[in-house]
Amino acid sequence: MKKNSSVFFPFWIFGLNPTNLLIRYFIPFFLALLVSVGNSFAQEFETELDTVILPVMADTAIVKKKKHSPFKATIMSVALPGLGQIYNGKWWKVPIIYGGFGGLIYSSVFNDLKCRTYKEAYLTRIDDDPTTIDQFEGRFSDANLRELVSQYQRNRDLSLIFTGVLYVLNIVDATVDGHLKDFDVSDDLSLKIRPTIHQVGPGLIPAPALALTLRLK
Repeated sequence: MKKNSSVFFPFWIFGLNPTNLLIRYFIPFFLALLVSVGNSFAQEFETELDTVILPVMADTAIVKKKKHSPFKATIMSVALPGLGQIYNGKWWKVPIIYGGFGGLIYSSVFNDLKCRTYKEAYLTRIDDDPTTIDQFEGRFSDANLRELVSQYQRNRDLSLIFTGVLYVLNIVDATVDGHLKDFDVSDDLSLKIRPTIHQVGPGLIPAPALALTLRLK
């Protein structure tokens, strides 16, 4: 018995199928991200400080602390999601990342199995062979089966797309955290607001105003 496999189910996202979405939007964005990371690495390669030990006396040394590398954090998250977050000291983000991946992968597999089940039943029903009966005979009409296939196919494809989005967000998060790792947020930075008198107008008339003072120590 030969089954007809040329059943067409309409595309549902802006008239494009998920493959076209990945090719037109996701892949160019990912390549642009890699180019940006490459440029960051080119600059960092010239400025990154390695650990240097300078002898001063026989038993004394000056040690310069190695600078945190955003590029390394990015590459780690590209190779293994969550690894860049560990390098940045953000351990708590790892369970969130893998919880998201686990849920999306489970959703993809579940919806794919459902899609295949209903599609096989529909193909069995339209194969023009009266001896073959699908398991949903009497429960779903032909139109119902087509709708179910389309629904689970849409859910499966959305799960796959969101998996790719989560992977990119994991990389972006590691890169941003890597750049902010050495950002100075100590008490040596202070911003003060104080009242003052400011002269305005042609006659330099005194007028009340607020002055912002940023002090760097």
